[in-house]
Amino acid sequence: MPAHSAHAKVNGLEMYYEVHGTDRPGTRPLVLLHGGGNTVGLSFAAVLPTLAADRLVVAPELQGHGRTADIDRPLTVPLLASDVIALLDELGIEQADLFGFSLGGLTALEVAVRHPERVGRLVTAAAPYTQDGFHEDVRVPDYSSPRLPTPADFQEMADAYAAVAPDPGHFQEFLAKVSEAAHAPLPWTADDLRGLRAPTLVLVGDNDFVTVEHAAEMHRLIPDSRLAVLPGTTHLTLMRRTSLVLPLLGEFLA
Repeated sequence: MPAHSAHAKVNGLEMYYEVHGTDRPGTRPLVLLHGGGNTVGLSFAAVLPTLAADRLVVAPELQGHGRTADIDRPLTVPLLASDVIALLDELGIEQADLFGFSLGGLTALEVAVRHPERVGRLVTAAAPYTQDGFHEDVRVPDYSSPRLPTPADFQEMADAYAAVAPDPGHFQEFLAKVSEAAHAPLPWTADDLRGLRAPTLVLVGDNDFVTVEHAAEMHRLIPDSRLAVLPGTTHLTLMRRTSLVLPLLGEFLA
């Protein structure tokens, strides 16, 4: 359970966020940014207690996700990133470490590129910097592929949404916006990655949405970066591989 949860007024949103752990001297807050169609719990339940054991963790729900109601505007990575910056401003957080999964990883990368002074360390999980970083069966969805969500996975998202969303009947319309955001051109160049100042951990599964080769390219481009490829790991199992993910995060974020 979070130590505190609330809604903040940011950019026309009533943005839900949770606070876990406690502020410790010498540590930056860690901001967790969940995947598309997910809630905080769906993305981070397996890792959140350990991450919050020795630092302050802030976990918002992005536009239209979970307890944050959708509004009449497109759902784009730059807008999601501007919401995160506005939330940090609202909470008085000058600089934080960012850990984003999937759509949250794209959002974290946009924050780090456009607002480098706000990011201490950056973890991107299962997030490319160009659309050609996705496998072909992800770019043009082939639902027979073991990489893609199953009907049971979509049902888990729908159930989590229905349990907490201000308008549970909005799920299909919301999911269409998430899909559009996921397939839209991404706003970065190789030079943007070369210019990243934050130490960065690039995380990917070996059978993820993102190709291992693309993750390795990101690692080569980002000056102060590490690459971790998790074996036997798909997009949807990555955040549940706690025996691999937590030691990597613990060492990198220390």
